[in-house]
Amino acid sequence: MRPSRGAARVLLGSAVLVSAGALVVDSAAVSSAASHNPHPDSGAVYYVAPGGSDGAAGTRSAPWASFAHAQEVAQPGDTVYFRGGTYTYTQANTSCASQTARVDAVTLNKSGTSGSPISYWAFPGEKPVFDFSHMTDDCRIKGFDVTGSWIHLKGLEITGVPQNNTLNHESWGVWNSGSDNTYEQLDIHDIMGPGLFLNTGGGNLVLNSDSHDNYDPNSSSGPGTNADGFGAHIPANNPGNVFRGDRSWNNSDDGFDLINALSSVTIEQSWTWSNGYVPGTRTSAGDGNGFKAGGYGGTYVAGGVKHTVRDCVAFGNKASGFYANHHTVADDFFNDTGYDNHPDFNMLGVAHDGTATGLGTLRNDIAYKGTLTSNMTGTDSADNSWDLGIALADTQFQSVSTSGWDVKRQPDGSLPNVPYLHPAATSDLIDAGTDVGLPYKGKAPDLGAFEIS
Repeated sequence: MRPSRGAARVLLGSAVLVSAGALVVDSAAVSSAASHNPHPDSGAVYYVAPGGSDGAAGTRSAPWASFAHAQEVAQPGDTVYFRGGTYTYTQANTSCASQTARVDAVTLNKSGTSGSPISYWAFPGEKPVFDFSHMTDDCRIKGFDVTGSWIHLKGLEITGVPQNNTLNHESWGVWNSGSDNTYEQLDIHDIMGPGLFLNTGGGNLVLNSDSHDNYDPNSSSGPGTNADGFGAHIPANNPGNVFRGDRSWNNSDDGFDLINALSSVTIEQSWTWSNGYVPGTRTSAGDGNGFKAGGYGGTYVAGGVKHTVRDCVAFGNKASGFYANHHTVADDFFNDTGYDNHPDFNMLGVAHDGTATGLGTLRNDIAYKGTLTSNMTGTDSADNSWDLGIALADTQFQSVSTSGWDVKRQPDGSLPNVPYLHPAATSDLIDAGTDVGLPYKGKAPDLGAFEIS
């Protein structure tokens, strides 16, 4: 049985910030956390809190104050818990060499090892908020610059990385150039550029994380043109990067963007919606695609790789829900649901001679409302709702609501268990697909991102 794609993840904690350092805490979560260590056989446990001191012992009762000091002390296998509250940054850790230079607020350059990562986690039941909105550096800013490997960030809220001039395309919430890192249950929002960007490195996992309401008003290429939810522009020989259980919405450019990625990327069990507008409005901004699955600038480039987008949902985006973006090889689009995009599936690719062609392998997909498909000539398309001639209507689904997708995640961090775009009990979508190697229930896979329970 393919599990319901509506399972959801945890909110970043039940602690509520009342004022700086003042919290209402879930006492049960704190009690269970007192002895919790994700690597009990190998690592020490340290604590950081607003109002702490880097001259303290780093214990729960005497926490440190800064991420920089925590990294200086932490070794592979160690866990650093960040207590709830706001960690405010006003300047980078180096000065701007020019107005187009890049600087970091938090640099993570110490690596863990295989089986013994360095873990920087929210203390259970609390929400540590990293607020970069007060930074005044007059150049490009990275909130978190992760150059190390085998690092695990979990449960952090990251917000407000600014653009302080108009000479650069974007700033970034999280920039990754390390390998084998895990970004789990992050809530990234209101970044003047992409929320989380995989620049290089392989084996990285972005798990059960949200990136939303990102907008780059001062972009040198025009307001709103570079603020994606998630991006991966990975060079060759960096395999194994995965986005799983992620949500991306209300970003001024695209939800997920894989342009110029020369190593394969997998996006699975993820949702994206309402991209391409100034957040909170219907004012057009950037491109507005849900899943932009590749491409190399609109021309044929040798060495292109196949990406995989499966068990995903895109709805209400200004442009395409699932977009090949002039890719040069056929990506796999399996068990995806496109609803009210323009179009839902756009397979515009580039042939060896530079001419436009349809490229993509599509199975068990649903396209409903909006414009269904475009640039399909040349694709390998079979067993999808449009191939099977299924007469789609609202009654084929338990619900077609486009609100409520951003509700709290489940306690384990997985996607919320909501009924939207799930097949109704008598739907023609049930058992209508073909086996593509994903688990399913019944005599054949259901169409779309959700297997009926």
